[in-house]
Amino acid sequence: MPCHEGEIVVFPPTSVNGTDRQTDTDNQEKDVDLETRFPDGSVRLRNPHVAQMEQDVLYHLALGSGSHDLVEMFSDVKFVCMGGTPKRMEGFAYYIMDEIGYKLPAGTTLLDISYQSYRYSMFKVGPVLCFSHGMGIPSVGILLHEVIKLMYHAKCKDPIFFRLGTCGGIGIEGGNLVISESAVDGLMQPFLELPVLGKMQRRPAVLDKKLANELKQLRYEDDPFTATVGKTMCTYDFYEGQGRLDGAFCDYTETDKLNFLKQVHAQNVVNMEMESLCFAALCHHAGIKGAVVCVTLLNRLHGDQVDTPKETLNKWQEYPQVLVARYIKKQLGLPINIPQRNHPQVVKCPRQAKLVREQSESFE
Repeated sequence: MPCHEGEIVVFPPTSVNGTDRQTDTDNQEKDVDLETRFPDGSVRLRNPHVAQMEQDVLYHLALGSGSHDLVEMFSDVKFVCMGGTPKRMEGFAYYIMDEIGYKLPAGTTLLDISYQSYRYSMFKVGPVLCFSHGMGIPSVGILLHEVIKLMYHAKCKDPIFFRLGTCGGIGIEGGNLVISESAVDGLMQPFLELPVLGKMQRRPAVLDKKLANELKQLRYEDDPFTATVGKTMCTYDFYEGQGRLDGAFCDYTETDKLNFLKQVHAQNVVNMEMESLCFAALCHHAGIKGAVVCVTLLNRLHGDQVDTPKETLNKWQEYPQVLVARYIKKQLGLPINIPQRNHPQVVKCPRQAKLVREQSESFE
């Protein structure tokens, strides 16, 4: 259907409520499948221009379809995990390496594949690809465009995307997990608004609820965290957009803030962050199953500033990794609750290895 200037374009979700519309839902899902998958299950782009390009440069990843053999490098990828900072995702790469027992060839080490881009970090551990996505919707949106294209060029089949992050809880204390069932913006709208060629497009921010529930079921009774499935409010700003009182500007009272947080909490919004809306919308538009797992750093009903000790925060940030690693191991047919390796590769005893290095250095 042609669009007129100023018109809002709404992309339909793949599912709707109401049994009387089930046939329409099934047809929508089939249409999306045809648009986003080739017959063998590999990722198909909703962009006819890319296939006609001599080379597609993934500029922010320092990769290209003509300069690199992307099929050889990435076709075995089944899981894409992304989080805010390079350090956190490098740590997750080493963690998942031990959890799934992936062995690097002797004499090699884990490398940031995108280090030459100076923008995002990327680590590959067998079937798991780890990215840092930066902060906020623009940053994660740029990354997702190029990662989805990477999946297409590499002919990856049915990859699953995860965002592992931090958030502010609403009615949930710090150190607990929130698994997003859906995402809304600061106006409680369940879609990403994106101006394209002077027209506003709305892409539904839909996440896979079955995947969210499967993740929740992987939380054990003796885990030091709870796991809550609920709506996530994604804002365009850390301070005013999230109703904080400690920004450079504030034109509202603490009572205004608390009333707003209680109002959205009553509508099953249980946390706030700045990436889930874009993550959900682009994954859904690409026909990719996605999940957002975040650890709360504080309960926003009790304050705005994070004053938890750094050591504790670092431990909390491992909790989303633990849950997602369990899911990956389950999908790979590995034991869920025990790592496949308990010591670093090659080096069995760090103390003895240090002595060997010192002895070797003493000889000329």
